[in-house]
Amino acid sequence: MANIVLDAGTTWSKIVERTSSSLMQKYSEYLIKSENGFNYYIMPSAKLKEIDFKFDKATGHMSLSMLNDKKDYENEVIALIQGFKRHIEEDAIILDMGSRDSKWAQFKDGKFKDLDWNSSCSSSTGATIEMLLKFYNVGVKNLKVSDEKYVITCGIFGLEKIMDDIAKGSNAESAISKFIHGIAFNAWNFAKKPSKIYLSGGFCENQCFVDSLKKYCEVEPLGRFLLCEGLI
Repeated sequence: MANIVLDAGTTWSKIVERTSSSLMQKYSEYLIKSENGFNYYIMPSAKLKEIDFKFDKATGHMSLSMLNDKKDYENEVIALIQGFKRHIEEDAIILDMGSRDSKWAQFKDGKFKDLDWNSSCSSSTGATIEMLLKFYNVGVKNLKVSDEKYVITCGIFGLEKIMDDIAKGSNAESAISKFIHGIAFNAWNFAKKPSKIYLSGGFCENQCFVDSLKKYCEVEPLGRFLLCEGLI
């Protein structure tokens, strides 16, 4: 049974460790919560190179080098599905939105039915939003859902629309909110326009994104540790 597992994202990595383990003790500054016998950490992925131990299981970008044995690596979609099992209804769709990709899995009558993984058109969406917020000095909590949206196919292409709007006098908060609304609309379409989406990943903490997605379907955020839970 795994004592410590890793979901290594492009910009942020999620770690879940049994409280009986002390491997992450020196990284307590990244501790998010402790519950049900587990400690939950979120740390910049760049910090992974400082870790001097190996994980029991891992998934995600750059994680193979963090394992003692490559057979303990798990595909991200499989980890997502395994982590979602406890939430499954008869019919359900789980959508995971990350820094550089998005993926979803569908269940019908309580059984796995379909999935898709997009690493091109939604490439860098999460990372792009983080860079925009830093560049324009905007706090994510200051973003309000917009009734308007940019029609975009990729986060990188959306930058031009944001810059054009700001150059014409729009404030940064408004332009970024339109961008996020466009991403939410694309995500709903990508997941085949369901009436309800269970949401996983960093976008769970972006209320503007969640509220934008709610314009199209019911949304239940499940947080950032679902893939880790699928490894335990």
